[in-house]
Amino acid sequence: MFPLIQRCYFCTPFKLQKLTGPQLLLYGKNKTTWSSLRLWLQKDICPLSRSPSLNPVSLHATRLQGFHTSLPFFKKKTSKESESKNSGVLRRSMQALKDSPKPALYLSLAGLIPFVSVPLLMAIQGTYHPELAFAQVTYGAATVSFLGGMRWGFALPEDSPAKPDWLNLANSTIPLLFAWQALLFKDITSGAVMLVMALGVALHYDLALLPTYPRWFKVLRVVGTLVMVFSLLATALLKTISEMEQSNSTNKWQNTK
Repeated sequence: MFPLIQRCYFCTPFKLQKLTGPQLLLYGKNKTTWSSLRLWLQKDICPLSRSPSLNPVSLHATRLQGFHTSLPFFKKKTSKESESKNSGVLRRSMQALKDSPKPALYLSLAGLIPFVSVPLLMAIQGTYHPELAFAQVTYGAATVSFLGGMRWGFALPEDSPAKPDWLNLANSTIPLLFAWQALLFKDITSGAVMLVMALGVALHYDLALLPTYPRWFKVLRVVGTLVMVFSLLATALLKTISEMEQSNSTNKWQNTK
């Protein structure tokens, strides 16, 4: 019933829609008979009802188009945009690194030499030296302890933005505990992994959790931490390779017997 009413209503000419009930009766009387009104309706209304542009389906589609709104389109970042963004971040980081005081920059880079030299020397010689690996772990424990104690020196002055509260002072001792635990391990691999965890905790404190340092120092801390972590992991990898070679040689020697 509703489609029929809707069809008749929307297919009726605009003039006829304006007519009220009495006016419609009067209009029929002026034509003398209802048959003339019926003929007029058949002549003017029916062709419109057969028009494909005003059928219920097209009318419903037209209404929907009026309320149609496209979903938000999230444009995917192209490779060029991501590369430009990464290059911009790298450029700003290098600029911040260049703005760092020269003594802090040179001493920090010099402090990375014992980390890098140990796995590099063993890789060049093609042999694993347990003494050099233990010396690297010991130096790493001392470095982690220094990074933890540095927070105390930053928080103690009266005009410092970091307060000497439990958050700053107690968290500074956690990397020290990790370093002490690394020295207790007899296995170099376990000690190296413990130092990697300690370096990650110290870096998290300096960048995110506790009051931040200057930008140049944060960049310097990230670079130094990455170099120390990869050096320790390289030493652990060289130790694993050396143990595998020794086990293979021992198995071959036993098989020859």
